[in-house]
Amino acid sequence: MIHVAVIGAGAFGGWTALHLLRRGARVTLLDAWGPGNSRSSSGGETRIIRGAYGPDRIYVDWTARAFRMWREAERRWGRRLLHRTGALWLLGEDDSYVRESLPFLAEAGLPAAEISLEEARSRFPQIDFSGVRSVFFEEEAGYLLARRACHAVAEAVANEGGEVRIGAAVLGSLGEGGLHLVDGSVLQADLYLFACGPWLGELFPEVIGDPLLRPTRQEIFFFGLPPGDPWFHEERCPVWLDLTGERIFYGIPGNENRGFKVADDTRGPAFDPTSGERLVTPEALARAREVLARRFPRLAGEPVTETRVCQYENSPDGHLLFGRHPHAGNLWLLGGGSGHGFKLGPALGEYAAGVLLGDRDPDPRFALDRPGHEDGEPRTQFGH
Repeated sequence: MIHVAVIGAGAFGGWTALHLLRRGARVTLLDAWGPGNSRSSSGGETRIIRGAYGPDRIYVDWTARAFRMWREAERRWGRRLLHRTGALWLLGEDDSYVRESLPFLAEAGLPAAEISLEEARSRFPQIDFSGVRSVFFEEEAGYLLARRACHAVAEAVANEGGEVRIGAAVLGSLGEGGLHLVDGSVLQADLYLFACGPWLGELFPEVIGDPLLRPTRQEIFFFGLPPGDPWFHEERCPVWLDLTGERIFYGIPGNENRGFKVADDTRGPAFDPTSGERLVTPEALARAREVLARRFPRLAGEPVTETRVCQYENSPDGHLLFGRHPHAGNLWLLGGGSGHGFKLGPALGEYAAGVLLGDRDPDPRFALDRPGHEDGEPRTQFGH
């Protein structure tokens, strides 16, 4: 029986570990602070799940597969993780990102269509559509409970015979004797998969360091809701993505009584995920309030009820990173999915497990050394 050590218990690592286990592998799932911890890119309360991906059909197909797998996981575990609200895309002059996806969404069984501004105003009177040129609505979209899902996946790994451990690797310690951990122990396995998000570049700077994988600081705000007002709860308000200005904003309606989530998808400054202070800035709050007042005017005077600072770590071309370490045949690296990868977790984990067990070749678009992605600003994929 092959033994695979998966380092990182977020959406990518956790789901890959679970699929490996169900394929008959022995699995050890290791995380420095535990599944869904507050430093991780898979931590926090919620993530959007939607299907539009411009010309990138593979992600549309994976999202469709992931929808089915999320629902199956809910039934198997008796937990609600997926909330279907629909997703409202608000576009300006250029609506190609969504429009190009419509044929792929239809073929994948994910209903989506353009709706007129008149219909949008009628269906969603709580939203001001000023400056919007076109509107699209994805029916099956919604949001996932992120932290809760990470815990559920890790519990499934443990319950189905895997080992889940708290532990951190010593930098540069992987050799013939195994992986040395900071507690002095050594983890020995046949294969090692590092799926540790923003720490990948720090652990393997010679392979995927800056600028190939650059953690950036992202600030998120939760605003209070008017008492007794149902229009900003998930029963009447969808998740939304606003692409009408220079900066892209997105949000999730009031859920689990936590308030109305508003976030800026624009890449922030460089950020250290281990030691960076997670306090929001006045500048980011001012931008979020401006969007709230312009797009959801009835919420303009509501207070901030919670805040969060997380990080993105994307490749410059927006595609995932997945491949074998060039100097270690039993070492694989998986990452680059912040802002859009969480929802793909079940389908991506299934794919990654198949590659690790030799069922398929890795897709070259995710190669660690693929050309044309070494420089430049990351291409956005939306929806943390």
